[in-house]
Amino acid sequence: MKNLILIIIFLLSSFLLSAQNTDSVKVVLLKPAEFREEMKIVSNPKLIDVREFFEYKKSRIKGALNIPASGNLEFAADTIEKTSHLFLYCTSGFRSKRVGQRFADRGFVHVYSLDGGITAWKKEGLSIEKKKIRKK
Repeated sequence: MKNLILIIIFLLSSFLLSAQNTDSVKVVLLKPAEFREEMKIVSNPKLIDVREFFEYKKSRIKGALNIPASGNLEFAADTIEKTSHLFLYCTSGFRSKRVGQRFADRGFVHVYSLDGGITAWKKEGLSIEKKKIRKK
């Protein structure tokens, strides 16, 4: 009887955890080639580099807008259409996934994060922009 109860508890907790994970996943993780191709398919994609400015100014994916994860994301979210396709990246993918979840929580439905970040992008041999820029 104890074993049956333990099995039922295990199955219920597994079910609840899997349901919770499915509902909370609102950010699509894409490998570098998929990320690039998806941006080409979508009309008017918003490419956002969530790294700090000192990282962004050294190198970035061409056309990226810098909105640091440490900045005022709520303001940025209020200035972008909720139907926009957001393509987010950082160095490794951790910050962009976290920021993506914050955008998704604010009602954005097309949120993509570069799995492995710009590090994976470079490793795949995809082009980056290295022209130094100054903060305005």
